[in-house]
Amino acid sequence: MRIGFDAKRAFNNYTGLGNYSRFIIEALQRYVPDWEYVAYTPKVGKKKWEGATGITLRMPKKSILKGLWRSFFIGKQLEEDGITIYHGLSNELPLGLKARGVKTVVTIHDLIFLRYPTMYPFWDRLIYRLKFKWACAMADKIVAVSEQTKRDIIHYYGTNPAKVEVIYQDCDQAFQQEIASKIIQKTTEAYELTKPYILCVSTFTERKNQLNLVKAFEKMAIRHVDLVLVGGKGAYQAQIENYIATQGITGVRIINSVPFKDLPALYQGASLFVYPSVFEGFGIPIVEALHSGIPVIAATGSCLEEAGGDACLYADPYSVDEWAVKMKILLDDESVGLRNDFKVRGKEYVKKFESRQIALHFKKIFLDITQ
Repeated sequence: MRIGFDAKRAFNNYTGLGNYSRFIIEALQRYVPDWEYVAYTPKVGKKKWEGATGITLRMPKKSILKGLWRSFFIGKQLEEDGITIYHGLSNELPLGLKARGVKTVVTIHDLIFLRYPTMYPFWDRLIYRLKFKWACAMADKIVAVSEQTKRDIIHYYGTNPAKVEVIYQDCDQAFQQEIASKIIQKTTEAYELTKPYILCVSTFTERKNQLNLVKAFEKMAIRHVDLVLVGGKGAYQAQIENYIATQGITGVRIINSVPFKDLPALYQGASLFVYPSVFEGFGIPIVEALHSGIPVIAATGSCLEEAGGDACLYADPYSVDEWAVKMKILLDDESVGLRNDFKVRGKEYVKKFESRQIALHFKKIFLDITQ
């Protein structure tokens, strides 16, 4: 079996889609080592992907076609390489593979652009509509990253439920290792985090809902704890900063451009992790937090209950009062037993995302569609 991957995100993106792509490829290399794997990417970023060792890399032969190669011209290369199955790891598939006898699998991460169209620019929505719908129609099998995403695929595209398989993902191994206390201290000191802190890791966009989190933190009125918001800068951040300034709120820290290597220590140094997003396809930061052994509060209404199970508390993303109450409960000095209980539950719950069983699930799908 020769498996080809759309690996553009794996080599060039070090957040959500890139993390997912690397996780799946590495899991299959490790637990299904008798197959051959070929990664197709129009370019390779400056940052080195250590897990790419042992995988065959293919790039376009003509630089002028790089932008169109992975969508329109890759079929001939796949045929020459004898690819059995091509896996679109990030919501899309190239044209013309059926005619060349290449089986296809596509992973759909979410259809949020259909559910909340006003949150996306017009041209992005148009491109996503075309690419996602085409991929779902042409794929031999669709992998959804959550039951929520599966429901959306069926609802918006009328897809046969039997064609869609839910396979979760785990987070990077870096979050699964216990960090030495001196490294945690060194990292928190580098970011001038001198108090116990509530952590939220998420790009600053309206859907991620950090403004309501800031309002809940303000309502809590706990002065010995800070709220630390970590994420890529976006226009929405200005709204948050303006609210903080006009209300005179203290204790909120916004940190952009945190290197990946610092994140595990920031997680493990936190007293509480919060994820108030209005809607997600899965919610990998919750899995990262549970592996890190810290209690979690997440938002209701999408798939975050799948990511956290009974190992988290949940709150309505629009209810400032509910977030304030639940954060206060978990930060209370008398809630040590409750926090420890959630830590134990979290460590147990994330076993369901273990990379070996996910790799074997993919193996079964690949074998089924080649029968």
